[in-house]
This record gives sequence, C-alpha cells and structure tokens, in this order.
Amino acid sequence: MEHSQTSDKTESQETGDGGKNAPRTPRLGLITFIATLGGLLFGYDTGVISGALPFMTLSPDEGGLNLTPAQEGMVASSLVLGAAFGAFFGGRVSDRRGRKATIMILAIVFFAGALACAFAPTTEFMIVARFLLGLAVGGASATVPVFLSELAPAARRGQIVSVNELMIVSGQLLAYTSNALIASFLPTEGAWRWMLALASIPAVALWLGMIFVPESARWFLSQGREDDARRSLARTRAAADIETELAEMTANAERDARAGKGSLRDLRTPWIRRLVFLGIGIAVLSQLTGVNSIMYFAPTVLIQTGLSTQASLFATIANGVVSVVAVSIGIWLLSRGVGRRPILIAGQAGLTTALVLLGVFFLLPESLLRSYLVLGGMLMFLFFMQSCIGPIFWLLLAEIFPLRMRGIATGLAISFVWIANTVVSLVFPILIDAIEGYTFFLFALINIGTFIFYVIAAPETKDRSLETVEAEMEERFTGTIKTLS
Repeated sequence: MEHSQTSDKTESQETGDGGKNAPRTPRLGLITFIATLGGLLFGYDTGVISGALPFMTLSPDEGGLNLTPAQEGMVASSLVLGAAFGAFFGGRVSDRRGRKATIMILAIVFFAGALACAFAPTTEFMIVARFLLGLAVGGASATVPVFLSELAPAARRGQIVSVNELMIVSGQLLAYTSNALIASFLPTEGAWRWMLALASIPAVALWLGMIFVPESARWFLSQGREDDARRSLARTRAAADIETELAEMTANAERDARAGKGSLRDLRTPWIRRLVFLGIGIAVLSQLTGVNSIMYFAPTVLIQTGLSTQASLFATIANGVVSVVAVSIGIWLLSRGVGRRPILIAGQAGLTTALVLLGVFFLLPESLLRSYLVLGGMLMFLFFMQSCIGPIFWLLLAEIFPLRMRGIATGLAISFVWIANTVVSLVFPILIDAIEGYTFFLFALINIGTFIFYVIAAPETKDRSLETVEAEMEERFTGTIKTLS
C-alpha cells in the first residue's frame, strides 16, 4: 500500500455549502474514471459473450467449439458463477488489504482471464477460463462501488457511484460494437477469440491508473491511520471541508472499533442480520428482472425470431446505446435530487410492462416486423432497467452497510447478484428453446412481486452521509436511536 509522507494540496479551493456544493476537483473526476475502468471491464466481459457464442457453436473445422445449447448456458454462466465467489472474497480482501490494493489485484486477474479465454482450445478450458475471469468481475462489482461511495462527498455520492454503472453499460456497448465489427471484417474462424482478447487492454490501463489513485480515507480510519486518511481527503476535498468530514468519519470509526472488527459473526447481531437480508433481497431481485437474459443472449433471441446472425449482432448494438443513454438519464435524475425509492419503484413498473409486451410480441407470426417488435421490447426493458434499477441497486448496496463490515457485507450481498445471475443464465437458453415467448411472461410475474417488495422495503439514502445512513439503518432495525458520538 502506498504511503505518502507529505500532504497533497487540493486542486480546488471551493467551499462546501451544507454538502450541496461539494468540491468538483479535476482529481476527483480522474480518480472516478480510473476506478470505474473496473466497471468497463465488468461490462465488456459480460456483454462480449453474446456475440461470441454464435461463433463458438460452429464446428472445430469452422473455428468454433461446437457448443450445444446446454454448453452455451455453461459458458455464459461459468463467468457469473465465478463472479459470485469473486464478490464474496473480494469484499473480504478489500476490508483487510484496502480498496486500492484489491482493485489492482483484480486488474491482473482481468488480464490473465481475458487471454485465457481468447486462447481456449476446448469447451472445458473455456469454462474454467470464464470462471477465472468471473472472479475479477465479481471482485470489481463488490469493491469499486464501495470505493467510490467512500470516496465521494455525500451530496455527490449518488452521481459518482452511478458512474460505475455508466461504465458497465459502456463496456457492454463496446463489446456489442466490437463484436459486430469483428464479425464483419475478420474471418469467421477465430472471430470470437479476437472478441474476447480485447478485454486485456483496459485491464492494463486499470492497473497502471490505480497506481496514482489514493486509498479510501474511511478504510484508513478503520485501520486507525488518521494521518493517512487526512492526506487521502486532501486529494478529493476542498481544504475547508477536510477537518469537518474527517471528524464525522473518525467518530463513526471509533464507535465501530469499540464494537470490534467486522466479520461474518456480526450476522448474529439481529439488526445487522436483517440489514444483510435486505441487501441480499435487493441483489437477487435485481437479477430476476431477467436483464442478463437479454444482455447475454440478445443475438440468440433475435436469431430465433428470424434475423440473420450478422443482422442480430448489429441490432444488439442498439441495446448498448439505449443502456448508455438510460444510465446517463439515471445519473441526471440523481443529480437533480430525485430520491432512490421513487426511481427504483418507477423503473420496476416500467420494466415489468416491457416484459409483458415482449411475451406478446413473441407470440406473433414470424416476420421481420416481429423481429423488430421484439427488439423494441428489449430496448424498452433496458431503458427502465438501466435508468432506474441498475444505478440504484448498486448504489444502495454500497451505502447501507456499516463501515466495520462494509466490504464483507457488500461482497456477500453482491455474491447473491451473481448466484441469481448464474441461475438465469443457465435456464434461459433452455426456457427460450422450450417455451419461447412465455419465458418473458414468467419473468413478468416474478417482477410484480419485486415491485411490491420495493414499495414495502426499499430504503431512502439521498443526501445522507454514510455515517448517518449507518445510524438510520440501525435505528430502523432495532427501534433505538443511535448517535455518531
């Protein structure tokens, strides 16, 4: 871990105004961009498989791996199964080693996993390589949002953490676009290998960039390193705000220190156990929307409606474009002060409606119109998912857990994101082959229940410091008002 011996000067001397005019330093923006390269890799590695699978189903003579429908599901789901383990253990490593060190380790795993997938000689090797890559994807999904939430001023936390979601969908758009271009301009034999190999480039950029990024001040305080925390804050805050914010962080860190280091044993504490169950519920239901059935298998679905492989790959680019635009709208809503709960609930209603329409469109007679109606239903679904559900569920999972076990609890909850994702990835190819459009009606029924859950249980964390959120969550689940002193 890097230790600076001299205090860094801030690049902006703007003063705060109740947290509303938090400093907009160039350094904070650059740090956010570098850290969210982990999100870009997350998005690319999960999105690229949608274009690679049709070529991997070809025979070995044609440069493929001769995948069956069941093996397609295994190749897609092996990454998300690895991500479940990566999220759980990545969260624990980030609590022990620090957020920065963990992200740098993950960059190395991203690089090795991408190359292993690109050179995979057999289906079995590919499944193992995708699992390895999944460890990095899961670790990044647990570590990067927490790092950003701890880095950001309270008033800008929603926007900054949501940049990670923007980078995730940007990575998916990059994957869809590169898939289409590679399929058009390179020979069919081995096209999928180039698609998978490209992920090694941003992995190198992430590792190099993180060398210049400060560690989380809150993590330093959890280790009793107040001077290092002050130097870290000086990299991202106006000078006038540093001591006030540090005092609040220190008070909370001292209270957590009196309670002891966080571990899974903390789940014996009733209010923490209930809070973790709430996080797991948010995590699982975000995936039971069926989002990854569309993100991973969009070309497969469109091919089934009658489009050619080339046309399906180019049509899938629209999914990536809509996702990027939608996340940008979600970030804009957060910047305008809209609360987490109303965004979440409105998005859930919209995507459930889109799933019903997708099911209806699939029942129409096969035609070019049907193919484009199905694509339109996907785009409507992705608009609500990526503008409302995607940014908010990652944000909530980075906000609601107490500092002393934030990495562990976030990692545990996000591991369930990937477990649910694995289940959906495994069963979707089988369901769409067996019952076709009725698959989307099944997802719609699940999401009606999710809508009710959000109305009842989703918390509101807007404009609260992480220390205040922690106190409010404890009060919510114990009925006892806690102070930060």
